[in-house]
Amino acid sequence: MFGLKWTRGATQIETPSHPYYPLGVTVPGYAPNEASVPVLLVALGGMLGFAALGASAAALKVNPNLTKFNIALLCWFVINGCLHCFFEGYFVLNHATIASSQNVFAQLWKEYALSDSRYLTSDFFMLSIESITVFVWGPLCFANAVSIVRGSPARHVLRIVVCIAHLYGVALYYSTTLYETYFTGRSHSRPEFPYFWVYLIGFNLPWVIIPSVLLYDSIETVTGAMKALDKMDITLDTHRHRQTRTKKAESKKTK
Repeated sequence: MFGLKWTRGATQIETPSHPYYPLGVTVPGYAPNEASVPVLLVALGGMLGFAALGASAAALKVNPNLTKFNIALLCWFVINGCLHCFFEGYFVLNHATIASSQNVFAQLWKEYALSDSRYLTSDFFMLSIESITVFVWGPLCFANAVSIVRGSPARHVLRIVVCIAHLYGVALYYSTTLYETYFTGRSHSRPEFPYFWVYLIGFNLPWVIIPSVLLYDSIETVTGAMKALDKMDITLDTHRHRQTRTKKAESKKTK
């Protein structure tokens, strides 16, 4: 389908050698995926599901008192850690050869790149933000998972940091994509509904909704804890003042 040349009189028309946008973008060594989309999605879902189930089983052995909510949080952060460190890590380390590879991760990236071809052109912004995600946010997601199992006092602080990072990352991603389209008319996504609305918008939306909910919950928890601590400090100060006055009164009586 792609790469055919047609000659009409003295004019030669060459069809694109790949399906990516914007038209004319260079994707060196592109080779079409060998696996179908359902097979790729099942493969990714299976890997993430195995990681989440394995982490949950191990966590319950270490801490049998974990609630269902904490197990769900654990799975969220483990899945994030796996995506950031391994899936996105594959992109960072192999961005120059993804287009020609038939590795499962490479084929997944080629499918997703139909909504954002920057992943196949070694775009500097994508490499920068994904490198930070791989080497900073990925490990912090695993740290969040560990803190949940241990019931660490720092778990809400870690959660707030990662949630803000996810929200900021998605904001940057959406803004650079949509602003470029708005101001220059140049879009990196194919125009069809599945690629823009499902892949580009829909697949990234969980990293807006879930971090927003978790951020709100953690802020409420930390705020509530600080209020309780402040009340305790006031109560202790009042008690100390009463004790001091009582001692002074008793000392005067003895005199």
